[in-house]
Amino acid sequence: MATNTVEQQTLYIGIDGGGSKCKAIITDASDSILGSAIAGPANPLHGYEQTINSIEESARMALDDAGLSHELLPTLIAGIGLAGVNLPSLMDKMQQWQHPFKQMFLTTDLSIACLGAHNGEDGAIMITGTGSVGYSLVKQKEFFIGGHGFPHGDKGSGAWTGLQVVTKVLRSLDGMEIDSLMNKALLEKLGCKDALEVVEVIAHKPASFFAKLACVAFDNAKLGDELALGIVQDGAKYISNLAKRLWRNEPKGMSLIGGLTPVITPYLDADVAQSLSPAQYPPEFGAIIYAKQQLAL
Repeated sequence: MATNTVEQQTLYIGIDGGGSKCKAIITDASDSILGSAIAGPANPLHGYEQTINSIEESARMALDDAGLSHELLPTLIAGIGLAGVNLPSLMDKMQQWQHPFKQMFLTTDLSIACLGAHNGEDGAIMITGTGSVGYSLVKQKEFFIGGHGFPHGDKGSGAWTGLQVVTKVLRSLDGMEIDSLMNKALLEKLGCKDALEVVEVIAHKPASFFAKLACVAFDNAKLGDELALGIVQDGAKYISNLAKRLWRNEPKGMSLIGGLTPVITPYLDADVAQSLSPAQYPPEFGAIIYAKQQLAL
């Protein structure tokens, strides 16, 4: 008896869009991953056109990675989680998008991250990537904490950490803070020779730019630099406090995810670090879980 080819199956695409990148995976009905891809930023708060372009680009790239034709794009069932769509106006705008998929199920990046981390079950997550935020889903009740955006929020994130690096280094170069190993490190990273050139380079830069400077703090904190250590410990204390607030909602488990996870975890309060569990699946897989849940309603 003939079996269905991949092209004849129901295929799903899961998309995780954030301030730095847009990740996509394509799976078949049995959840086997066929292809994956990463495109540019996909946070509609920072640009609607950029967001939809990144989603479509990541989808096509994932089809390429799977060895599948772009003609299959209109057959894909899409689960999409985006940063920024917790704001009702942006959710409405994205819902009105004439998307290229067979069906689109849109939710927040937090929702798909939590679903992926806990394999579709209740739980809590904290994200420490370009931004930072806490989220729990317990008994169908969502709870958000933080996630207010850069530069006025997102403490403990990559962007916040990078901004603190710049602020401390500029003060140190002016003689208003103690000397720091970060001074030379930042000047070299930015290709600058003094504070004035730093100011010129960083002017009007987005969160993703500052997030790339976070390594200056973590690298030099390891070397015992006082200013760097102060930045890292301040950010980690905030993330620890996020966790303690989320535990009050009595989630079954909690995961810390995002690019800073491996470097910030050692600085968390010991009881918080010990209470965390690794995410079972990445957010883009959680997007597919979300799509299947919505189809089953």
